[in-house]
Amino acid sequence: MIYEARVPTESHAIDIARVIQLSVAPVFLLTALGTMLSVLSGRLARIVDRARKLVERAEQAPSERAVIEEELQVMVRRRRLVNLAITSGTTAALLVCLLIASAFVGYLAHADFSVFLAVLFIAAMAAFVGALLFFLREIFIAVAMIRIELRYASDLPGPPAGGEAARPGASRPGERE
Repeated sequence: MIYEARVPTESHAIDIARVIQLSVAPVFLLTALGTMLSVLSGRLARIVDRARKLVERAEQAPSERAVIEEELQVMVRRRRLVNLAITSGTTAALLVCLLIASAFVGYLAHADFSVFLAVLFIAAMAAFVGALLFFLREIFIAVAMIRIELRYASDLPGPPAGGEAARPGASRPGERE
């Protein structure tokens, strides 16, 4: 039996081009996911570095141990959320890769994978939304931690009566000019 080389006809080339065009949008999604994973990895590294410094500080200043342990607990929560965001983002990226590969396999096998592709896309988007929500929650905790640190660090008196910030050179109520 002699096998003949199959030369793609023009319609096959057009079909392949269409599959490639359909896979371009998921590739842009992969770019966004990669960028987000990079940001999350950076945040995770900063959280780990901060936790290490806090542990060192706790060993050197036992009097501050309670405050340091409180901040370490916040770091643990933030690390957990970033880990969940990274896991969700990586899952989304893997699903997108599977979606792209499945589109080509479906074309080559002359099979209708449209429902499977739709399920993959929905799952990828759900994982991406999960990653964004975990990321957002971690940011809220980080911002709240800054407020807590400012509260502990501020030895400055509160704003003058009336809630207005003091202007340089302005007198406060009850003070003589």
